[in-house]
Amino acid sequence: MNGLLILDKPSGITSHDVVALVRRATGEKSIGHLGTLDPMATGVLPLLLGKYTRLAQFFGQAEKHYEGTIRFGFATDSFDADGVAVGEAKPLERSLEELQVMAEHFRGEMDQMPPVFSAKKIKGVPAHKLARAGVEVAVKPARITIHRFELTGLDVAAGEARFVMEVSAGGYVRSVAQELGEMAGCGAHLSALQRTRAGAFGLEQAITLEELKGFASVEEIAARLPHPRTLLPEMPAVTVEEQMAGRLRNGMQVNLPEYSNAPLVKVFTSPTEMLGITRRIAGTLMQPIVVLG
Repeated sequence: MNGLLILDKPSGITSHDVVALVRRATGEKSIGHLGTLDPMATGVLPLLLGKYTRLAQFFGQAEKHYEGTIRFGFATDSFDADGVAVGEAKPLERSLEELQVMAEHFRGEMDQMPPVFSAKKIKGVPAHKLARAGVEVAVKPARITIHRFELTGLDVAAGEARFVMEVSAGGYVRSVAQELGEMAGCGAHLSALQRTRAGAFGLEQAITLEELKGFASVEEIAARLPHPRTLLPEMPAVTVEEQMAGRLRNGMQVNLPEYSNAPLVKVFTSPTEMLGITRRIAGTLMQPIVVLG
């Protein structure tokens, strides 16, 4: 099966667990997810299937949208509700309005320190594995952009604030919760998180694990995949005849006159069969950089 499957991940399982479940449901061995979701988190988890895993490099910078809650009063070692409480517990003594002013600090481009308990790899090993083994983890700040971060409500009794966030690839919502707690003077951690959108794809297009398990055939699953031409919408698409397709399969350059200004172009051999991605070399001359077959 080749394509992009958009799954609504439930809480309590890892992104790796989801990949294993999708392998069993589809029979497809080659599967890769686009952007890890922590076990606690739910929501949009796009997975590339089959030959389409070769397109992963073009999805790397997709912006993510989230909704969730931040609990004030104490921090945790993982920056979320799955971690162990650290430091002294203190009551939240800030109003929603005060917290909203603090939230403005987290908008725009910035250097963000990832959590020690994360999927980032240190010399090839995920940081969370090193941290749980008691190894000191030296994480480095990453340059990210938070396009939107708004606190939309505060439950004073529970000490929890609701929020929405739009962040560039590589951004950690948990780190924002941690830092906001430090600014508020009482500590905080991420208590719930749902990814509502990843790039061009949202919850309205996602299927649940229950739906996936309920499909009677792989054809039913394939029917729920987004149309191939809707993937990577920033690239124009062109359909080529067989002679030109053959040249591209052999790694040869071709001329695509109608796309002289496009740096990258999706090439199809039929309305739904993607051949690959080409890069503009000069003028109308295109070089294949990924060929799906």
